[in-house]
Amino acid sequence: MLALLTPVLLFIAFLLLLLVTLSVPIIKTIYLFSLSAQASSSLLHSSASVSFRGGVFGWCTSGADVSLVSIINENTPAECSKPHLGYSFDSTVATALHVDKFENLISKSLTAALALHPLVVALTFVTLLISLFMLRRGSNGTSRLPSLLALIMGVLTASLTTIVFIIDVALVALVRKHVHNDTDGVLTLNWGNAVWLTLTAAILLWIANVGSIAGCLGGNRRRTYV
Repeated sequence: MLALLTPVLLFIAFLLLLLVTLSVPIIKTIYLFSLSAQASSSLLHSSASVSFRGGVFGWCTSGADVSLVSIINENTPAECSKPHLGYSFDSTVATALHVDKFENLISKSLTAALALHPLVVALTFVTLLISLFMLRRGSNGTSRLPSLLALIMGVLTASLTTIVFIIDVALVALVRKHVHNDTDGVLTLNWGNAVWLTLTAAILLWIANVGSIAGCLGGNRRRTYV
């Protein structure tokens, strides 16, 4: 039964990892972390807020929502970086969030490590294709070899995905530390849904490996009784 679930689990993990890879600035609702800044004036009964979201290949700002006497106007347009490997926060983002040291929060070399995301997507897809052959049944145990190959690829993919999750957590934790130290509470950092999607995919991949082991053992039993 577990062997039959392996392709299903791999397919779900593949979709989750693909969505994370296509996060901000491509899919703007999926992101690794978000930063928000808000300023208010009791004298003019006004407030302004702006948010920033970081993804695998870039970032997006939400623009500024300005409220004056219960009237909301958009006075700053949203802006996104072009998707590319390795990014840093430029003066445009710093200006949008009204902070000075924001450019130093993250480096291109650190975000370049996020390139492992498309790698694990590719590996998961290959493992999924191999696992489909586990569905073959025969008196000579034809599913044993695909199960073994799926297990080898699965362990590699699950390990790399776990490493990717750790990198994501370390990246967000580093940004959180700099935000706390450099902005004096002006900015608020929130964890993004992409981090938890990656964690879910890693868990599914490890469970799928159990199914591959079951496929190997099942192949052995079929060969024994022939």
